[in-house]
Amino acid sequence: MRPKGRTSRTSLVTLADVTINGGASPAPKPGPPGSQLPLKGGKGRVKKVEEISAGGLVLSSDRKTGLLIGRRDKRGRTLWSLPKGHIEPGESPEDAALREVAEETGIQSAIARTLGVIDFWFMADGKRIHKTVHHFLFTETGGHLAPQPLEVDEVAWFAVDEVVSRLAYSDERKLLAGFGDLAALLN
Repeated sequence: MRPKGRTSRTSLVTLADVTINGGASPAPKPGPPGSQLPLKGGKGRVKKVEEISAGGLVLSSDRKTGLLIGRRDKRGRTLWSLPKGHIEPGESPEDAALREVAEETGIQSAIARTLGVIDFWFMADGKRIHKTVHHFLFTETGGHLAPQPLEVDEVAWFAVDEVVSRLAYSDERKLLAGFGDLAALLN
């Protein structure tokens, strides 16, 4: 499912900031997963859905480039982000992250370390989605660069010092910028 627009928790009435780098996350308000939330103005209800995903940043074997996926928005602009996807039943975040990176990019990788967790809200298909994403740093081990049909429009390697500025979503930029020199994380 493609998010139609990310909204950090701060822009939703009384909800807290986006959680980054494994920080404590306040309890979602106002109700348990699947609860009905009123629409603005009280004209109906929107279903709240909890989603958990995993993915992250793949560094090339020479540590000079980082791998991003691109999806086109309604205006035709390419929005670059980190590869990620849903955790399947019985799958660990690490297993899901490895699978999703391979599916979305064609690149095989190995996890080098954890980068942290981000959670955010967005609307899609008339539902308010609360998404939690486990992020990892990967090293490339093989494969051939190829976008996943129907899910990803482009995949590309960018110079490691350009990766943060290329990211379309502020929560991903903030997560990676907090580490400084990304290539040094593999030392």
